[in-house]
Amino acid sequence: MNLNLKGKTALVIASSQGLGRAVAEQLVQEGVNVVISSREERKLQKVQKELQQIGKGRVAYHRADITNIEDIRSLVQFTRETFGSIDILINNAGGPPGGKFEQISDEDWQKSFELNLFSYIRIIREVLPDMKKGGGRIINIASTSIKQPIPGLILSNTFRLGIVGLTKTLSVELAPYNILVNTVAPGRIATERTDHIDQMNADKQGISREAAAEQSIKTIPLERYGTPEEFAQVITFLVSDASSYITGSSVLVDGGMVTSI
Repeated sequence: MNLNLKGKTALVIASSQGLGRAVAEQLVQEGVNVVISSREERKLQKVQKELQQIGKGRVAYHRADITNIEDIRSLVQFTRETFGSIDILINNAGGPPGGKFEQISDEDWQKSFELNLFSYIRIIREVLPDMKKGGGRIINIASTSIKQPIPGLILSNTFRLGIVGLTKTLSVELAPYNILVNTVAPGRIATERTDHIDQMNADKQGISREAAAEQSIKTIPLERYGTPEEFAQVITFLVSDASSYITGSSVLVDGGMVTSI
């Protein structure tokens, strides 16, 4: 299968670790020139060196706080100046804090909106002039909470659904420009974020994190957590020519955990 990705330019948000890093690595392996970004410059320097050793696509990094519009504009401009017109955008952001409704403050709501939804809106707006010239791919990373609310994660349950509405609407509005927009929803993937959720559940029950992880794994038909590489391979397919008739979709990468139809 020819993915036809070599030489294209991708901007991958929140890519100094976890899912974002895995996606950046997979794209580089396919010959994509990738700009990685996060708030942590030391991590970005390390990841840039590691990914550049793959030797297929080129890699650059730019520090940015995606809740800051000036940082977003600087990041997009840096990507253009470094590798040219942006073909692929991977929108990603760290998960919001846990808690039930009455535990969440106005400040928590505002911060989560700006990080987990508004940042996606702003970044898409900035890359559209490039993609309108020759098509493009936009992936909005969300969570399985778009299909099945996760207890104790009301912020995620709320704003991740906003991502789905954004994706579906844009997939119609941008179709005439051959810009394909999809949501990808990871389930329990073996990352630091999953470790955090397991620890949160462990603390509630007074058990070890390992015991909480075992409970979680029992709810997954494949009986294991997914790997970041497995998740990244799905996204790589969706930004390639092999997925040229898929837009407006929400793709679960969850090992069958979500039981809704």
